[in-house]
Amino acid sequence: MDIKLYDTTLRDGTQAEEISFTVEDKIRISKELDDLGIHYIEGGWPGSNPRDIQFFKEIKNYSLSQAKIVAFSSTARPKTPPEKDTSIKELLKAKTEAVTIVGKSWDIHVREALGVSLKENLKMISETIAFLKQKAPEVIFDAEHFFDGYRNNPEYARQVIKTVSALSCDCIVLCDTNGGGMPFEIQEIIRAIKPDISVPLGIHCHNDSEMAVANSIMAVKEGVAQVQGTMNGFGERCGNANLCSIIPNLHLKLGIRCVSDGQLRNLVRVSRFVYELANLSPLKHQPFVGDSAFAHKGGIHVHAVQKNPQTYEHIRPELVGNRQRVLISDLSGKSNIIYKANELGIKVNSRDPVVISTLEKIKEMENRGYQFEGAEASFELLLKSSMGLQRKYFDLVGFRVISEKRRETEAPLAEATIMIRVGGKVEHTAAMGNGPVNALDNAIRKALEKFYPQLKEMELMDYKVRVISTGAGTGAQVRVLIESGDKKDRWGTVGLSENIIEASWQALVDSITYKLLKDEEKAQ
Repeated sequence: MDIKLYDTTLRDGTQAEEISFTVEDKIRISKELDDLGIHYIEGGWPGSNPRDIQFFKEIKNYSLSQAKIVAFSSTARPKTPPEKDTSIKELLKAKTEAVTIVGKSWDIHVREALGVSLKENLKMISETIAFLKQKAPEVIFDAEHFFDGYRNNPEYARQVIKTVSALSCDCIVLCDTNGGGMPFEIQEIIRAIKPDISVPLGIHCHNDSEMAVANSIMAVKEGVAQVQGTMNGFGERCGNANLCSIIPNLHLKLGIRCVSDGQLRNLVRVSRFVYELANLSPLKHQPFVGDSAFAHKGGIHVHAVQKNPQTYEHIRPELVGNRQRVLISDLSGKSNIIYKANELGIKVNSRDPVVISTLEKIKEMENRGYQFEGAEASFELLLKSSMGLQRKYFDLVGFRVISEKRRETEAPLAEATIMIRVGGKVEHTAAMGNGPVNALDNAIRKALEKFYPQLKEMELMDYKVRVISTGAGTGAQVRVLIESGDKKDRWGTVGLSENIIEASWQALVDSITYKLLKDEEKAQ
C-alpha cells in the first residue's frame, strides 16, 4: 500500500495556543520534514497573512529532496467567480506544486456558518475545483466536517464528495474537524462512501476525543491513500493527529513503508527540533519520541530489560532515533545501578559493595525527598564519589546572600558574596542578581571563571522548586531541580533543604562540578 504523508504543522499546527513560527522557522522546519520523508508540506494560507505569502516566496530558494510544498485556501466566496476571488488569486501566486482547497460538507455549516444554500455551496466547490484543475499541477480537496456532516445528512455529505470526484480532483480528504469521531464510525463511513468515489481518499483528524491517531490508522486500514497530521500533534484545541505516532505505527506495526528506515531514525530529532522552534518543552511521556518512552524505573523491569529488551519495550527505540533509559529512584534495584554504571563506562557487578552501598544511599536520600529521575548528573557524581572516582574542584569557605527592597514601588535587589578555595588560592567576590538564587549563581561563576574559563559557556536553562513537606508551611523542606547546559549537552541536578538558598546551592555546585568533570574526561 502506497501512503502519502501530508504535514500541516505550519498551518494547522500554528493555530494551537502559544505556537507561532517566523518565516525562517517555517523554512527550517520544512527542511527537517523533508529529511523525515514527508511527501506534502502545507506551508500556510497565502491569502490570510503576509507571513505566509513571504514563506512561499522564500521557500523557492531551497531545494527539497522529495516533499511538495502545498498552499492552502478555502473555496471562492459566494457569488464570486474563482478567477476573481482574492484568496484564489493569492493561492495561485504562491506557485506551489500542489494546492489544497477546503470546502463545507456538513449542511449545518453551509446554512449557519457560510449562510448560503446547499446548492450554492456545491456550486462554489465545483467551480473552484474545476478552475484550479486548469491552473495548478495538483489539487487536493479537504471535505471539512465530513464525518459530522455524514452523520447529520449522509446524502448531502455524499453529494459533496461525489461532485469533487467527478471533477477528477487528485485527492479527497475526509476531515473529522471537531475531533469527535470514533474508530468504528470512521471505518463504517469510509466503507459506505468508498464505492462512490473514483479518486484517492485521505484522512484529516483532530484529537478532541483522544482518537486522532487511532482514527487515522483505521482510515488507512480502509484504504485511504493520504494521511494528514502535524508534528507532536500540534493544533487548535486538543490538537491534530500526531504524525510522530502515526508514522512509526504505519511503518513498524502495519508494515507500510511510508518512509525509509533511515528517515524513520530522524523522528525523535525532528520532533524535538519542532518543539524547540515552538519554544515549548518536549513532552517526556509522548509515545515513541518522548524521553520517557523507553525509560525503566522498577528494578524487576530493569532486570528483565537487561536480559531481553522485548520484555518491556514494544519496539527497539533506535528505530525511531530514541534510546533506552534506566531511572534511579527508591524503586530501583541493583540492576538499575549496574545499568547506569555500565552506561557511564564503570564496570561493576551485583556483588560489588559499592553497588549495594550506593543503592542504600539513594533509597535513604529519596525517602528524605531527593529525586534523581530528573537529576541524572547528580546521580553520576554520587556514584563516582562512592567509588573514589570524583575529585573536588573547589571548596566553599562561605557565602552570604542579601535580598533588599528599598521602596514599595521598586523591585527587590539581591546581592551574593562568596569565598571559594581552589587549590591553595581563595577567591572572594560578589555579584548582583534579579533574585537571591540568581545572585548566588552569578557570584559562584564569577569566582570560578578565573580558574575554569570554560564555565563561561555554561548557562542555567531551567529552575524548579517543589515543596516536599507541605504541613510545615514556610519552614517546609524544598527540592530544587536545576537544568543546565552548554553548547553540546544539557544535564539536571538536585538539592534538598529547609532553606531554599541551601537547596539551590547544592544543585548549583553539582551542576558546575558535572560540567568540569565532563570537560576533564573529554580532554583525557
